[in-house]
Amino acid sequence: MRIIYNENRDIVDAIRAGLKKKDGYCPCRFEKTEDNICMCKEFRDQIADPNFEGYCHCMLYYKEK
Repeated sequence: MRIIYNENRDIVDAIRAGLKKKDGYCPCRFEKTEDNICMCKEFRDQIADPNFEGYCHCMLYYKEK
């Protein structure tokens, strides 16, 4: 398993700027809950699945098999 940043630098820069503005909370989510702190619970749950390969919700991270 390997987790990497999205290859599109513009997306990475935009999401990281949003994370900075929201104090580490996912900029794609409205609620500031513990589950939405980057790396969000949704993606942590997805990467726990050995068969999952893909992007997190905001497309910052990509999990390779």
